[in-house]
Amino acid sequence: MIQLDRAPRLVATDLDGTVVRSDETVSPRTMAALKRLAAAGVILVGASGRGPRLLELCRNDIPSADFLVLGQGAFVYECRYDDSVVQLADRSVEGEVLHQALRLIEAEVGPVRALAEPADPSRHITGDPMPDWPWTAVTLETAPRDIAFTGPMVKGYFVSDEYTGPELLVAAKDVIDPELVSVTESGVGMLEVCPVGVTKAAGIQVVLDKFGIDWSDVLVFGDATNDLSMMEAAGHSVAMPNGHPWVQAAATEIAPAGNNDDGVAQYIEALLELL
Repeated sequence: MIQLDRAPRLVATDLDGTVVRSDETVSPRTMAALKRLAAAGVILVGASGRGPRLLELCRNDIPSADFLVLGQGAFVYECRYDDSVVQLADRSVEGEVLHQALRLIEAEVGPVRALAEPADPSRHITGDPMPDWPWTAVTLETAPRDIAFTGPMVKGYFVSDEYTGPELLVAAKDVIDPELVSVTESGVGMLEVCPVGVTKAAGIQVVLDKFGIDWSDVLVFGDATNDLSMMEAAGHSVAMPNGHPWVQAAATEIAPAGNNDDGVAQYIEALLELL
């Protein structure tokens, strides 16, 4: 039995590790549950760390979404009307700022492997060799850092052979001024370095402002540390049982099953009984 005592006006869900399964697909059951939720008049937002170059993949994974919050919150798209997409927010960070953050982090933890994701989607994500890159659909290019970290960027990806992603996040927060960049981690062992003030909560706020909705009327689903901002802001938050302990500790409750067993769909099906 879910613990939600009233219907939300807006539901925001993370994608990878939450509604997307380990085989990189979204089940028909989850697709159907999200479609029913949107049809019931609840505003549906997909919130992902994926950058704007993966916009179409995100639309395929959560086609019922009214809005997509991408790049950890830097990019917000309205996609409620047929095949049209309207960009509501677009924030980037200069590559040299990311390079400055990289130097500070390496001074603290030692060498890391680093990539920069250009805001221009025609440019490849570029930087150090990254043999364990988890997103095979995204092409990487190896280049010296003084070339890779030039121009407007979506974000940087830093990986340490000595630190886990959450450990690198803790170390980075010790040496990075939040007025320089924002740092987060999305559950795949990488520190992600983003423009100042960029969080999933900040991206969702763009949608809330559009409709005059308060966070108390928001329900969110998430699994990784980059979901913490929206988990902590929402009136009700549901962590995946496969999620990070920090996220589970911040959540109102835990989903009835993990991402591979339609946990979000099960929760939404119970929620729809309340609508």
